[in-house]
Amino acid sequence: MESVKKFVEKEGGDYEFTVDSMPARFMNPMVMQGVKIYQIERGRILCSFTVPPRLLIRNAGNSLHGGATAALVDLVGSAVIFTMGAPTTGLSVEINVSYLDGAHVGVSFYP
Repeated sequence: MESVKKFVEKEGGDYEFTVDSMPARFMNPMVMQGVKIYQIERGRILCSFTVPPRLLIRNAGNSLHGGATAALVDLVGSAVIFTMGAPTTGLSVEINVSYLDGAHVGVSFYP
C-alpha cells in the first residue's frame, strides 16, 4: 500500500507548469497536485482534494473544469487498482460523470 501512496503523491509533486517546458506526463501532476491521502487499503483509497485556481474554467463562473474532475476520478481509480496487486492499471475506455453543480476555488472534496 505504501507504493500506491508514493505513486499518488509523486503524481501530485511540486512541478513548475510552463508551456515551453511541460513534463512528459503533464496532465497527471497537473490534476493530482493537492490530493491528500488519509487511508489506503485493498480496493479503497480515502483522500481529499481542494480545488486550486489552475483547474478553474475562467469564463464559466470560475468553477472546476469538468475534464479535470474526470481525470482526477480516473487517476485515483487507477491507484485503487494498484491496491489490488495489479502490475498495471490498463486504459479507461469510457468514463461517465454527472455534474450536479460547479466546485469553486478553495472547496475541499472529502467523501
